[in-house]
Amino acid sequence: MLRWRTHRLTLMPDEVGDPVVDAGTSGSLWRTLQAFNLSRFVIALLLMVFLGAVEMRRSGGDEAIPYLQLCSVYLFASVAFWVLAIRSRERFLLQLSSQIGVDIVIIATLFVLAGGAHSGLAILFLFPLAGGAILAPLILALFFTSVVALVLLFDSVWQSLRMTPDVSFSTAGLYGMGFFAVALLLNRLASKLIKQEDLATQRGQALQLQEAINVLIIADMGDGILVLEKDSTIVTGNPAAQAMLGVALDEDGSPVRLVDSALLSPIAEAWLAWSRRLPDDEAFAIYVMLKPAGRRDLSAHLKLRFTTVHAPGLDAERTVIFLQDVTEIENRAQELKLASMGRLTASIAHEVRNPLSAISHAASLLEEDAPDPTQVRLLAIIEDNVARLNRMIEDILKLSRKAQPLGEPLLLSAFFADLLPEFRDLHRLPEPVIVVTGATDCRVRFDPLHLREVVLNLLSNALRYASGGSGSICLEVIAITAHRIELHVQDDGVPITPSIRAHLFEPFYTTSSKGTGLGLYLARELCLNNEAMLDYEYRQGLGDHPEPSGRFVITFATATIF
Repeated sequence: MLRWRTHRLTLMPDEVGDPVVDAGTSGSLWRTLQAFNLSRFVIALLLMVFLGAVEMRRSGGDEAIPYLQLCSVYLFASVAFWVLAIRSRERFLLQLSSQIGVDIVIIATLFVLAGGAHSGLAILFLFPLAGGAILAPLILALFFTSVVALVLLFDSVWQSLRMTPDVSFSTAGLYGMGFFAVALLLNRLASKLIKQEDLATQRGQALQLQEAINVLIIADMGDGILVLEKDSTIVTGNPAAQAMLGVALDEDGSPVRLVDSALLSPIAEAWLAWSRRLPDDEAFAIYVMLKPAGRRDLSAHLKLRFTTVHAPGLDAERTVIFLQDVTEIENRAQELKLASMGRLTASIAHEVRNPLSAISHAASLLEEDAPDPTQVRLLAIIEDNVARLNRMIEDILKLSRKAQPLGEPLLLSAFFADLLPEFRDLHRLPEPVIVVTGATDCRVRFDPLHLREVVLNLLSNALRYASGGSGSICLEVIAITAHRIELHVQDDGVPITPSIRAHLFEPFYTTSSKGTGLGLYLARELCLNNEAMLDYEYRQGLGDHPEPSGRFVITFATATIF
């Protein structure tokens, strides 16, 4: 069964450039038109000042009036075109054509009034023609150029009809050829620039879309992602990572460093271990146990993968941490394991225990009539192995019993008061050997029979390695918060080596010739069955005993202080 989820990606206009207007006219053309209008205003203003001053000096003022009036009209038209282009981004070619048409008419009028080619104002035609070549299609730009060439030609014909001396048709032809060359060259260059801009806009939109997709995928993915700087400062993290860690990374805007956060210390230690790796050791994955605040479950079992990001322009490399929460996977595996174990234990109870009972009974009968010491020893080996198999079956059968929900939490002080005297009597231990400290007035939610099996297993394991002196075995209850209680079981023996620690909770793994290898595995499974966690931790000694030591830690799922 496939489940589909759809998301709508929205790119705002200001994220991808100006919106497309007027049947494909880009925003850059409108901006260029605005620059064209500004240039027209400056030219009109300069013409008014220059031509007015020249004519005033030459004729005394009467002949300057037409120039001033025409330049004033040109100045007013430039302002009007500027305002129109700002307020109405429609009909781009119509606006452009009307503006260039007004430019040609006014410049041609000034050209004729000033005396034609001898005035030197023919160069002013270059302004509208250049604007048309840049902003208009090639045919329209060539049309404007043809109109200007005809104006220059007709002016030469008119001057020749008036018998004006030094009239040269070649001058008009050269101007026309120059204007055609400039128009053609500018139009081709502008066309290439527009194509490059369109390509850049398309690439920018594609990048924006890809970035939006990446952000959506990263925000919606189940795995967490953290990006760190070289000093372990968290640059960013997706919502899944924040949910796994139980922290809001951008809550107050202040940077968070892994090495400064007690909550994130397991991740910081893993990051430091990865930083000290060999340069060619790229495959690096590690599992850590985290106890984030605000999570419903007790703890998070995370799988961490590290990688380094190198990018041009970064002053330093950055580290990306991929976090995968395998807690849910372990919980599902636990449920499947218990279901399979229930079916298996039913078969074991009927198919294995009955033959073992028969073997044990037969060995007992043979031992009564066996005078030979060798036979007695062999029968004792049989009985020992039968007892070992029976213990293994009992351990497996215990896993099939689910924790019974209780209305009232279990008071630890009453639990220890009932358990410890029996354990001392069974192993004939003096009372000072085992000490209980800490907040024993706490209540925890744990099946009493399950907790009894777990604590007895840990005490038996501690008794095997403890010195036997006063306080050599310590049970310490620590109330971290009102709803998080830990029970530490520690002895004064040699700590478990890291190589053994890696396989400590695996089934059928044992370092004792008489052990079944199911004790600690059974203890952890019973803790998981009660939504608790059993682990082995190392800690550095203090004061007169600086040597590192180890301890078993039971972290209860929910607890309250009495």
